[in-house]
Amino acid sequence: METTMMNTQEKYDVLVLGSGVAGKLMAWTLAKEGWKTAVVERQYIGGSCPNIACLPSKNVIHSAKVASLARRHREFGIETGPISIDMAGVYARKRGMVEGIVQIHRDKYNAPNDELILGEGTFVAPRTIQVSLADGGRRTLTGDRVFVNVGTHATVPPIPGLRDSWPMTHIEALDLQRLPEHVIVLGGGYVGLELGQALRRLGSRVTLVARGAQLAPAEDADVAAAILQLFRDEGIEVLLNTQAASVHGRSGDQVRLQLETIHGRQSIEGSDLLVALGRTPNTAGLDAAKAGIELTGQGHVRVNDRLETTAQNVWALGECAGSPYYTHVSEDDFGIVLANLRGGRRTTKDRLIPYCVFIDPELARVGLNETQARQKGIPYRAVSVPVDSSWRPWTLSERRGFLKTLIDEHSDRILGFTAFGPEAGELMGTVQLAMLAGAPYTLLRDAIFAHPTMTEGLKGLFAAVPQPSGQHEERNQHAQASTD
Repeated sequence: METTMMNTQEKYDVLVLGSGVAGKLMAWTLAKEGWKTAVVERQYIGGSCPNIACLPSKNVIHSAKVASLARRHREFGIETGPISIDMAGVYARKRGMVEGIVQIHRDKYNAPNDELILGEGTFVAPRTIQVSLADGGRRTLTGDRVFVNVGTHATVPPIPGLRDSWPMTHIEALDLQRLPEHVIVLGGGYVGLELGQALRRLGSRVTLVARGAQLAPAEDADVAAAILQLFRDEGIEVLLNTQAASVHGRSGDQVRLQLETIHGRQSIEGSDLLVALGRTPNTAGLDAAKAGIELTGQGHVRVNDRLETTAQNVWALGECAGSPYYTHVSEDDFGIVLANLRGGRRTTKDRLIPYCVFIDPELARVGLNETQARQKGIPYRAVSVPVDSSWRPWTLSERRGFLKTLIDEHSDRILGFTAFGPEAGELMGTVQLAMLAGAPYTLLRDAIFAHPTMTEGLKGLFAAVPQPSGQHEERNQHAQASTD
Protein backbone atom coordinates (compact mmCIF):
# COMPACT_ATOMS: atom_id res chain seq x y z
CA MET A 1 0.00 0.00 0.00
CA GLU A 2 2.86 2.35 0.86
CA THR A 3 4.49 1.56 -2.48
CA THR A 4 1.27 2.35 -4.34
CA MET A 5 0.98 5.70 -2.58
CA MET A 6 4.56 6.63 -3.40
CA ASN A 7 4.08 5.66 -7.05
CA THR A 8 1.06 7.95 -7.42
CA GLN A 9 2.63 11.02 -5.86
CA GLU A 10 2.46 14.25 -7.82
CA LYS A 11 5.67 16.23 -7.61
CA TYR A 12 5.83 20.01 -7.10
CA ASP A 13 8.59 22.50 -6.42
CA VAL A 14 6.39 24.21 -3.83
CA LEU A 15 3.47 22.98 -1.75
CA VAL A 16 1.43 25.47 0.25
CA LEU A 17 -1.07 24.19 2.81
CA GLY A 18 -3.58 26.97 3.37
CA SER A 19 -4.30 30.01 1.19
CA GLY A 20 -4.17 32.76 3.82
CA VAL A 21 -2.22 35.92 3.17
CA ALA A 22 1.24 34.41 3.71
CA GLY A 23 0.44 31.22 1.81
CA LYS A 24 -1.15 32.88 -1.21
CA LEU A 25 1.61 35.49 -1.50
CA MET A 26 4.23 32.76 -1.35
CA ALA A 27 2.43 30.74 -4.02
CA TRP A 28 1.79 33.67 -6.36
CA THR A 29 5.36 34.96 -6.03
CA LEU A 30 7.18 31.65 -6.52
CA ALA A 31 4.85 30.53 -9.31
CA LYS A 32 5.54 33.77 -11.16
CA GLU A 33 9.26 32.99 -10.85
CA GLY A 34 8.71 29.64 -12.56
CA TRP A 35 8.36 27.27 -9.61
CA LYS A 36 5.69 24.59 -10.07
CA THR A 37 3.34 25.38 -7.20
CA ALA A 38 0.22 23.87 -5.63
CA VAL A 39 -1.96 25.47 -2.95
CA VAL A 40 -4.26 23.24 -0.90
CA GLU A 41 -7.21 25.12 0.59
CA ARG A 42 -9.90 23.51 2.73
CA GLN A 43 -12.65 26.13 2.43
CA TYR A 44 -11.88 29.84 2.14
CA ILE A 45 -10.06 30.90 -1.01
CA GLY A 46 -7.71 33.66 0.09
CA GLY A 47 -7.94 32.66 3.75
CA SER A 48 -10.04 34.01 6.58
CA CYS A 49 -9.22 37.72 6.16
CA PRO A 50 -11.24 38.42 3.00
CA ASN A 51 -13.90 35.79 3.72
CA ILE A 52 -14.86 35.73 7.39
CA ALA A 53 -12.61 38.03 9.39
CA CYS A 54 -10.81 41.34 8.77
CA LEU A 55 -12.51 42.72 5.69
CA PRO A 56 -16.08 41.44 6.24
CA SER A 57 -16.03 42.64 9.84
CA LYS A 58 -14.88 46.11 8.84
CA ASN A 59 -17.58 46.17 6.19
CA VAL A 60 -20.32 45.43 8.75
CA ILE A 61 -18.71 47.81 11.27
CA HIS A 62 -18.93 50.60 8.68
CA SER A 63 -22.62 49.86 8.14
CA ALA A 64 -23.04 50.22 11.90
CA LYS A 65 -21.15 53.52 11.76
CA VAL A 66 -23.53 54.81 9.09
CA ALA A 67 -26.48 53.75 11.27
CA SER A 68 -24.96 55.65 14.18
CA LEU A 69 -24.50 58.79 12.07
CA ALA A 70 -28.05 58.52 10.75
CA ARG A 71 -29.38 58.52 14.31
CA ARG A 72 -27.36 61.69 14.95
CA HIS A 73 -28.74 63.40 11.84
CA ARG A 74 -30.03 66.50 13.61
CA GLU A 75 -26.55 67.12 15.03
CA PHE A 76 -25.39 67.67 11.45
CA GLY A 77 -28.32 69.85 10.45
CA ILE A 78 -30.10 67.11 8.53
CA GLU A 79 -33.80 66.32 8.88
CA THR A 80 -35.09 62.88 7.99
CA GLY A 81 -37.76 60.45 9.03
CA PRO A 82 -37.33 57.40 11.25
CA ILE A 83 -34.63 54.97 10.14
CA SER A 84 -34.73 51.20 10.28
CA ILE A 85 -32.05 48.55 9.86
CA ASP A 86 -32.30 45.98 7.09
CA MET A 87 -29.92 43.24 8.21
CA ALA A 88 -30.43 41.39 4.94
CA GLY A 89 -29.16 44.52 3.20
CA VAL A 90 -26.17 44.75 5.56
CA TYR A 91 -25.39 41.11 4.79
CA ALA A 92 -25.83 41.61 1.03
CA ARG A 93 -23.36 44.52 1.00
CA LYS A 94 -20.81 42.43 2.85
CA ARG A 95 -21.43 39.36 0.71
CA GLY A 96 -21.02 41.35 -2.51
CA MET A 97 -17.66 42.66 -1.32
CA VAL A 98 -16.46 39.18 -0.33
CA GLU A 99 -17.51 37.62 -3.63
CA GLY A 100 -15.68 40.32 -5.56
CA ILE A 101 -12.49 39.81 -3.56
CA VAL A 102 -12.66 36.01 -3.84
CA GLN A 103 -13.03 36.30 -7.62
CA ILE A 104 -9.86 38.38 -7.74
CA HIS A 105 -8.12 35.55 -5.88
CA ARG A 106 -9.51 32.91 -8.25
CA ASP A 107 -8.26 34.90 -11.22
CA LYS A 108 -4.75 35.03 -9.79
CA TYR A 109 -4.66 31.24 -9.55
CA ASN A 110 -5.16 31.04 -13.33
CA ALA A 111 -1.54 32.10 -13.77
CA PRO A 112 0.96 29.52 -15.06
CA ASN A 113 2.63 27.17 -12.53
CA ASP A 114 0.06 27.96 -9.82
CA GLU A 115 -2.57 25.33 -9.07
CA LEU A 116 -5.33 25.76 -6.49
CA ILE A 117 -6.59 22.49 -5.05
CA LEU A 118 -9.72 22.56 -2.92
CA GLY A 119 -9.73 19.89 -0.24
CA GLU A 120 -8.53 18.80 3.20
CA GLY A 121 -4.79 18.21 3.41
CA THR A 122 -2.94 16.03 5.94
CA PHE A 123 0.66 14.96 6.11
CA VAL A 124 1.39 11.31 5.33
CA ALA A 125 5.21 11.51 5.10
CA PRO A 126 7.95 14.17 5.08
CA ARG A 127 6.94 17.00 2.70
CA THR A 128 4.06 14.85 1.47
CA ILE A 129 0.39 15.76 1.75
CA GLN A 130 -2.67 13.66 1.03
CA VAL A 131 -5.65 15.73 -0.05
CA SER A 132 -9.26 14.61 0.36
CA LEU A 133 -10.70 16.58 -2.52
CA ALA A 134 -13.79 18.73 -2.01
CA ASP A 135 -15.43 17.15 -5.09
CA GLY A 136 -14.45 13.60 -4.12
CA GLY A 137 -11.37 11.45 -4.49
CA ARG A 138 -7.83 11.87 -3.21
CA ARG A 139 -4.51 13.15 -4.43
CA THR A 140 -1.05 12.73 -2.91
CA LEU A 141 1.31 15.66 -3.37
CA THR A 142 4.97 16.05 -2.53
CA GLY A 143 7.06 19.19 -2.66
CA ASP A 144 10.69 20.20 -2.48
CA ARG A 145 9.59 23.04 -0.20
CA VAL A 146 6.45 23.09 1.92
CA PHE A 147 4.79 26.08 3.56
CA VAL A 148 2.16 25.61 6.27
CA ASN A 149 -0.33 28.48 6.61
CA VAL A 150 -3.46 26.90 8.08
CA GLY A 151 -4.45 29.70 10.49
CA THR A 152 -6.64 29.48 13.58
CA HIS A 153 -10.32 29.26 14.49
CA ALA A 154 -12.47 30.71 17.24
CA THR A 155 -12.08 28.93 20.56
CA VAL A 156 -15.22 27.52 22.16
CA PRO A 157 -14.06 26.62 25.69
CA PRO A 158 -15.45 23.63 27.59
CA ILE A 159 -18.03 25.58 29.58
CA PRO A 160 -20.94 23.27 30.49
CA GLY A 161 -23.69 23.66 27.90
CA LEU A 162 -21.82 26.20 25.77
CA ARG A 163 -21.21 24.07 22.69
CA ASP A 164 -24.70 22.55 22.90
CA SER A 165 -26.18 26.07 22.79
CA TRP A 166 -24.80 26.54 19.25
CA PRO A 167 -23.29 29.95 19.99
CA MET A 168 -22.25 32.36 17.28
CA THR A 169 -18.60 33.00 16.60
CA HIS A 170 -17.52 35.96 14.48
CA ILE A 171 -18.37 33.90 11.38
CA GLU A 172 -22.07 33.52 12.19
CA ALA A 173 -22.32 37.06 13.58
CA LEU A 174 -21.11 38.45 10.25
CA ASP A 175 -23.68 36.36 8.38
CA LEU A 176 -26.69 37.58 10.35
CA GLN A 177 -29.67 38.51 8.20
CA ARG A 178 -31.88 39.25 11.19
CA LEU A 179 -31.43 41.67 14.05
CA PRO A 180 -30.91 39.81 17.34
CA GLU A 181 -32.97 41.13 20.23
CA HIS A 182 -30.32 40.74 22.95
CA VAL A 183 -26.80 39.49 22.25
CA ILE A 184 -24.62 38.29 25.12
CA VAL A 185 -20.96 38.63 24.10
CA LEU A 186 -18.38 36.50 25.91
CA GLY A 187 -14.99 38.22 25.67
CA GLY A 188 -13.54 41.70 26.12
CA GLY A 189 -10.82 41.46 23.47
CA TYR A 190 -10.87 43.10 20.06
CA VAL A 191 -13.38 40.69 18.45
CA GLY A 192 -15.89 41.10 21.26
CA LEU A 193 -15.39 44.87 21.31
CA GLU A 194 -15.76 45.36 17.56
CA LEU A 195 -18.77 43.12 17.04
CA GLY A 196 -20.43 44.06 20.32
CA GLN A 197 -20.44 47.76 19.43
CA ALA A 198 -21.51 47.08 15.83
CA LEU A 199 -24.49 44.97 16.91
CA ARG A 200 -25.51 47.60 19.43
CA ARG A 201 -25.41 50.33 16.78
CA LEU A 202 -27.43 48.18 14.41
CA GLY A 203 -30.11 47.98 17.08
CA SER A 204 -29.51 44.95 19.31
CA ARG A 205 -29.36 45.11 23.05
CA VAL A 206 -25.84 43.97 24.01
CA THR A 207 -24.34 42.63 27.22
CA LEU A 208 -20.59 42.11 27.17
CA VAL A 209 -19.07 39.68 29.68
CA ALA A 210 -15.33 40.08 30.33
CA ARG A 211 -13.25 37.79 32.53
CA GLY A 212 -10.73 40.47 33.48
CA ALA A 213 -10.85 43.64 35.51
CA GLN A 214 -10.88 45.77 32.35
CA LEU A 215 -11.79 45.65 28.69
CA ALA A 216 -8.92 45.42 26.18
CA PRO A 217 -6.71 43.57 28.69
CA ALA A 218 -3.47 44.30 26.81
CA GLU A 219 -3.93 48.06 27.12
CA ASP A 220 -3.18 50.59 29.85
CA ALA A 221 -5.89 51.26 32.41
CA ASP A 222 -6.67 54.73 31.01
CA VAL A 223 -7.33 53.26 27.57
CA ALA A 224 -9.54 50.52 28.99
CA ALA A 225 -11.47 53.05 31.07
CA ALA A 226 -12.10 55.20 27.99
CA ILE A 227 -13.48 52.24 26.05
CA LEU A 228 -15.65 51.23 29.00
CA GLN A 229 -17.12 54.73 29.17
CA LEU A 230 -17.74 54.70 25.41
CA PHE A 231 -19.61 51.41 25.62
CA ARG A 232 -21.69 52.50 28.58
CA ASP A 233 -22.54 55.77 26.84
CA GLU A 234 -23.79 53.76 23.88
CA GLY A 235 -26.01 51.60 26.08
CA ILE A 236 -23.86 48.46 26.16
CA GLU A 237 -24.02 46.62 29.47
CA VAL A 238 -20.49 45.59 30.51
CA LEU A 239 -19.85 42.99 33.22
CA LEU A 240 -16.19 42.91 34.33
CA ASN A 241 -14.52 40.25 36.49
CA THR A 242 -17.22 37.90 35.25
CA GLN A 243 -17.17 34.56 33.46
CA ALA A 244 -19.73 32.04 32.32
CA ALA A 245 -20.15 28.98 34.56
CA SER A 246 -22.83 27.26 32.46
CA VAL A 247 -25.11 27.88 29.49
CA HIS A 248 -28.65 26.68 28.87
CA GLY A 249 -30.89 27.02 25.82
CA ARG A 250 -30.06 27.71 22.19
CA SER A 251 -28.56 30.81 20.63
CA GLY A 252 -30.98 32.41 18.21
CA ASP A 253 -33.93 31.51 20.40
CA GLN A 254 -33.19 31.97 24.10
CA VAL A 255 -30.09 31.42 26.19
CA ARG A 256 -29.57 31.63 29.92
CA LEU A 257 -26.11 31.92 31.44
CA GLN A 258 -25.02 31.31 34.97
CA LEU A 259 -22.22 33.76 35.69
CA GLU A 260 -19.45 33.75 38.27
CA THR A 261 -18.79 37.27 39.53
CA ILE A 262 -16.82 38.79 42.38
CA HIS A 263 -20.16 39.18 44.14
CA GLY A 264 -21.17 35.54 43.66
CA ARG A 265 -23.36 33.82 41.10
CA GLN A 266 -25.94 35.55 38.97
CA SER A 267 -27.94 34.64 35.86
CA ILE A 268 -28.58 36.51 32.64
CA GLU A 269 -30.85 35.78 29.71
CA GLY A 270 -30.62 36.80 26.07
CA SER A 271 -31.70 35.79 22.61
CA ASP A 272 -28.25 35.15 21.15
CA LEU A 273 -24.78 34.24 22.36
CA LEU A 274 -21.53 35.35 20.70
CA VAL A 275 -18.27 33.69 21.79
CA ALA A 276 -15.11 35.80 21.39
CA LEU A 277 -12.72 34.07 23.78
CA GLY A 278 -9.56 33.64 21.74
CA ARG A 279 -8.22 31.51 18.92
CA THR A 280 -7.08 27.90 18.48
CA PRO A 281 -4.54 26.80 15.81
CA ASN A 282 -5.91 24.67 12.95
CA THR A 283 -3.26 22.00 13.45
CA ALA A 284 -5.10 19.17 15.22
CA GLY A 285 -5.89 17.28 12.00
CA LEU A 286 -2.62 17.80 10.14
CA ASP A 287 -0.83 14.64 11.35
CA ALA A 288 2.20 16.89 11.52
CA ALA A 289 4.33 14.29 13.31
CA LYS A 290 4.31 12.12 10.18
CA ALA A 291 6.23 14.90 8.45
CA GLY A 292 8.63 15.45 11.36
CA ILE A 293 6.90 18.70 12.29
CA GLU A 294 6.64 19.41 16.01
CA LEU A 295 3.80 21.33 17.64
CA THR A 296 3.94 23.42 20.79
CA GLY A 297 1.82 22.77 23.87
CA GLN A 298 -0.64 25.40 22.59
CA GLY A 299 -0.94 23.61 19.25
CA HIS A 300 1.12 26.05 17.18
CA VAL A 301 3.68 24.73 14.71
CA ARG A 302 7.06 25.00 16.41
CA VAL A 303 9.31 27.39 14.47
CA ASN A 304 12.55 29.27 14.99
CA ASP A 305 12.96 32.99 14.37
CA ARG A 306 13.31 32.31 10.64
CA LEU A 307 9.95 30.50 10.67
CA GLU A 308 11.62 27.17 9.91
CA THR A 309 9.91 24.12 11.41
CA THR A 310 11.62 21.06 12.86
CA ALA A 311 11.35 19.41 9.43
CA GLN A 312 13.85 20.24 6.70
CA ASN A 313 12.57 22.57 3.97
CA VAL A 314 9.25 23.11 5.76
CA TRP A 315 8.19 26.54 7.01
CA ALA A 316 5.13 27.68 8.96
CA LEU A 317 3.73 31.18 8.61
CA GLY A 318 1.04 33.29 10.20
CA GLU A 319 -1.19 32.44 13.14
CA CYS A 320 -0.57 28.68 13.06
CA ALA A 321 3.12 29.44 13.71
CA GLY A 322 2.29 31.47 16.79
CA SER A 323 2.89 34.80 15.08
CA PRO A 324 0.74 37.65 16.46
CA TYR A 325 -2.79 37.20 15.15
CA TYR A 326 -2.89 39.96 12.55
CA THR A 327 -3.00 39.73 8.77
CA HIS A 328 -0.22 42.30 8.42
CA VAL A 329 2.06 40.11 10.56
CA SER A 330 1.32 37.09 8.40
CA GLU A 331 2.26 39.16 5.36
CA ASP A 332 5.53 40.09 7.05
CA ASP A 333 6.15 36.39 7.78
CA PHE A 334 5.93 35.83 4.03
CA GLY A 335 8.43 38.64 3.45
CA ILE A 336 10.88 37.16 5.94
CA VAL A 337 10.79 33.66 4.46
CA LEU A 338 10.96 34.91 0.87
CA ALA A 339 13.96 37.11 1.66
CA ASN A 340 15.74 34.19 3.31
CA LEU A 341 15.02 31.89 0.36
CA ARG A 342 16.88 34.48 -1.69
CA GLY A 343 19.89 34.46 0.63
CA GLY A 344 18.75 36.97 3.22
CA ARG A 345 19.06 36.79 6.98
CA ARG A 346 15.75 38.24 8.20
CA THR A 347 14.14 37.07 11.44
CA THR A 348 11.00 37.65 13.47
CA LYS A 349 12.97 39.21 16.33
CA ASP A 350 12.33 42.79 17.41
CA ARG A 351 9.58 43.50 14.89
CA LEU A 352 7.68 46.74 15.41
CA ILE A 353 4.11 45.45 15.14
CA PRO A 354 1.19 47.88 15.01
CA TYR A 355 -2.43 47.00 15.53
CA CYS A 356 -5.80 48.68 15.36
CA VAL A 357 -9.11 47.82 17.02
CA PHE A 358 -11.90 49.02 14.75
CA ILE A 359 -14.32 50.19 17.35
CA ASP A 360 -15.57 53.72 16.81
CA PRO A 361 -13.58 55.76 17.57
CA GLU A 362 -10.66 53.53 16.68
CA LEU A 363 -7.97 52.32 19.06
CA ALA A 364 -4.49 52.01 17.56
CA ARG A 365 -1.14 51.30 19.14
CA VAL A 366 2.45 50.69 18.07
CA GLY A 367 5.38 50.01 20.38
CA LEU A 368 5.27 49.96 24.16
CA ASN A 369 2.52 51.14 26.45
CA GLU A 370 3.13 52.13 30.06
CA THR A 371 2.27 48.70 31.42
CA GLN A 372 4.83 47.00 29.19
CA ALA A 373 7.51 49.61 29.83
CA ARG A 374 7.17 49.14 33.59
CA GLN A 375 7.28 45.36 33.23
CA LYS A 376 10.49 45.63 31.21
CA GLY A 377 12.01 48.19 33.58
CA ILE A 378 12.37 50.77 30.83
CA PRO A 379 12.34 54.37 32.12
CA TYR A 380 10.12 56.64 30.07
CA ARG A 381 8.37 59.98 29.82
CA ALA A 382 4.64 59.75 29.10
CA VAL A 383 2.35 62.45 27.81
CA SER A 384 -1.29 62.43 26.78
CA VAL A 385 -3.45 65.09 25.12
CA PRO A 386 -7.18 65.09 24.28
CA VAL A 387 -7.87 64.22 20.65
CA ASP A 388 -9.77 67.49 20.29
CA SER A 389 -6.72 69.57 21.24
CA SER A 390 -6.42 69.99 17.46
CA TRP A 391 -9.27 71.20 15.29
CA ARG A 392 -10.10 68.39 12.88
CA PRO A 393 -12.21 66.44 15.44
CA TRP A 394 -14.28 69.59 16.01
CA THR A 395 -15.17 69.74 12.30
CA LEU A 396 -16.23 66.08 12.41
CA SER A 397 -18.15 66.29 15.71
CA GLU A 398 -15.94 63.37 16.80
CA ARG A 399 -14.17 64.77 19.86
CA ARG A 400 -13.95 61.68 22.06
CA GLY A 401 -10.52 60.22 22.80
CA PHE A 402 -6.87 61.06 23.34
CA LEU A 403 -3.35 60.65 21.97
CA LYS A 404 -0.59 59.25 24.14
CA THR A 405 3.11 58.63 23.65
CA LEU A 406 6.04 57.20 25.57
CA ILE A 407 9.48 58.74 25.07
CA ASP A 408 12.71 57.25 26.36
CA GLU A 409 13.76 58.95 29.60
CA HIS A 410 17.36 59.45 28.48
CA SER A 411 16.97 60.18 24.77
CA ASP A 412 14.41 61.50 22.28
CA ARG A 413 13.54 58.01 20.99
CA ILE A 414 9.84 57.20 20.66
CA LEU A 415 9.05 54.02 22.60
CA GLY A 416 5.36 53.77 21.84
CA PHE A 417 2.23 55.52 20.66
CA THR A 418 -1.47 55.00 21.38
CA ALA A 419 -4.38 56.77 19.71
CA PHE A 420 -8.01 56.47 20.74
CA GLY A 421 -9.98 58.66 18.40
CA PRO A 422 -11.08 59.20 14.79
CA GLU A 423 -8.65 57.88 12.16
CA ALA A 424 -6.41 56.49 14.90
CA GLY A 425 -4.97 53.83 12.60
CA GLU A 426 -3.78 56.43 10.09
CA LEU A 427 -2.22 58.53 12.86
CA MET A 428 -0.38 55.47 14.13
CA GLY A 429 1.18 54.86 10.72
CA THR A 430 2.83 58.26 10.74
CA VAL A 431 4.40 57.67 14.16
CA GLN A 432 5.41 54.13 13.22
CA LEU A 433 7.43 55.40 10.26
CA ALA A 434 9.29 57.80 12.55
CA MET A 435 10.00 54.93 14.95
CA LEU A 436 11.25 52.67 12.16
CA ALA A 437 13.55 55.42 10.96
CA GLY A 438 14.90 55.91 14.48
CA ALA A 439 13.89 59.56 14.29
CA PRO A 440 13.57 61.60 17.49
CA TYR A 441 10.13 62.69 18.58
CA THR A 442 11.14 66.26 17.81
CA LEU A 443 10.85 65.42 14.09
CA LEU A 444 7.08 65.12 14.51
CA ARG A 445 6.92 68.02 16.93
CA ASP A 446 8.56 70.38 14.45
CA ALA A 447 7.03 69.04 11.21
CA ILE A 448 4.55 71.08 9.19
CA PHE A 449 1.33 69.09 8.78
CA ALA A 450 -1.64 70.25 6.71
CA HIS A 451 -4.43 72.04 8.54
CA PRO A 452 -6.96 70.88 9.53
CA THR A 453 -6.01 67.18 9.59
CA MET A 454 -5.87 64.54 12.29
CA THR A 455 -2.11 64.25 11.75
CA GLU A 456 -1.77 67.87 12.82
CA GLY A 457 -2.69 66.71 16.31
CA LEU A 458 0.68 64.95 16.57
CA LYS A 459 2.41 68.33 16.85
CA GLY A 460 0.52 69.18 20.02
CA LEU A 461 1.16 65.75 21.51
CA PHE A 462 4.91 65.79 20.96
CA ALA A 463 5.20 69.45 21.91
CA ALA A 464 3.87 68.45 25.34
CA VAL A 465 6.65 65.91 26.00
CA PRO A 466 8.40 66.89 29.25
CA GLN A 467 12.16 67.34 29.38
CA PRO A 468 14.18 64.45 30.84
CA SER A 469 14.33 64.54 34.62
CA GLY A 470 18.08 65.20 34.53
CA GLN A 471 17.55 68.32 32.43
CA HIS A 472 14.91 69.53 34.90
CA GLU A 473 17.42 69.16 37.74
CA GLU A 474 20.14 70.89 35.71
CA ARG A 475 17.83 73.81 34.92
CA ASN A 476 16.81 74.10 38.57
CA GLN A 477 20.48 74.20 39.57
CA HIS A 478 21.14 76.97 37.02
CA ALA A 479 18.15 78.91 38.28
CA GLN A 480 19.34 78.58 41.88
CA ALA A 481 22.86 79.70 40.89
CA SER A 482 21.43 82.75 39.14
CA THR A 483 19.43 83.66 42.26
CA ASP A 484 22.51 83.29 44.43
